[in-house]
Amino acid sequence: MSLGNIEFASVIDASKWYHLNHSARNFQMGIENYQKPYSKVLCVGEAEKDKISELEEMARRCRIDIVKMTHAAGAGHPGGSLSAIDCMVALYGTTLRFDANNPDWEDRDRFVMSKGHASPAMYALLHQMGVLEEGDLLSFRTLGSVCQGHVDMNWTDGVDFSAGSLGMGLSFGLGCALSAKMDSSERRIWVMLGDGETQEGQIWEAVMAANYHNANNLRVIIDRNRIQNDDFMGVQMEIGDIGGKFESFGWNVREVDGHSMSDIVEAIHWAETNELGPTAIIANTIKGKGVSFMEDNPEFHGKAPNNEELEIAMEELS
Repeated sequence: MSLGNIEFASVIDASKWYHLNHSARNFQMGIENYQKPYSKVLCVGEAEKDKISELEEMARRCRIDIVKMTHAAGAGHPGGSLSAIDCMVALYGTTLRFDANNPDWEDRDRFVMSKGHASPAMYALLHQMGVLEEGDLLSFRTLGSVCQGHVDMNWTDGVDFSAGSLGMGLSFGLGCALSAKMDSSERRIWVMLGDGETQEGQIWEAVMAANYHNANNLRVIIDRNRIQNDDFMGVQMEIGDIGGKFESFGWNVREVDGHSMSDIVEAIHWAETNELGPTAIIANTIKGKGVSFMEDNPEFHGKAPNNEELEIAMEELS
């Protein structure tokens, strides 16, 4: 069943039948019966109309986790985590092959968090999926914690990339994509980039190489929140038309509202159907989305909320 040109389905991992279990609000969304390769089964029915609402509820819970963990640590990067979380929830909640009960499953899809300082988004998502405990989140950025300041695949189950200097994740993701092809594997590689890190030259080397090698199993989401570090990109160094740049290298490109769950889900489905060349989704987002005093505020790129701000944020997110 479909409504307009929107296609949507709930994904269940046939190996573990992981499914979101949050209460849902009514959402008029059409569903098309759609069979993915490998171990994905897409279920169709009236109940699936609530899937978008389930994803929105999961994103809300993730936002609460993000604010709580950065407050507990007194440090971290809440702004870029809040801008990215809707896209991440949409991806993990629909097509990404990931088994929360076996996060090291060899033939899983890979998610490369290139903007690794936005680790609270990754940890919040893994918490909501049952991989991490709440105590893990509250130990964020402490010595020996599984939740380090930047994502690290050696410390945290469910993390596929150890981040450091910005700009390296797409090259890593391309390597994963080509490795999958060499293994004759159906696994897909998704990379999350910040728009500020697209100023790095290594990004564009990988963009060029991905098209040359026809890495059609490589997908990129650009978190286009227009703030980098402690100021707006227009002040520091505006990158301009990111989508046009990717297109000039032969990539498939779509631009979406990065906080409209239905738009994001549709774009992810579109990306999964592309078989010719790599694909990029430009997600127009708001840094700090969901918390009024953080929204579009460069100050909260790398600043944790204080006690008073935590109380305000919790009220807004409740």
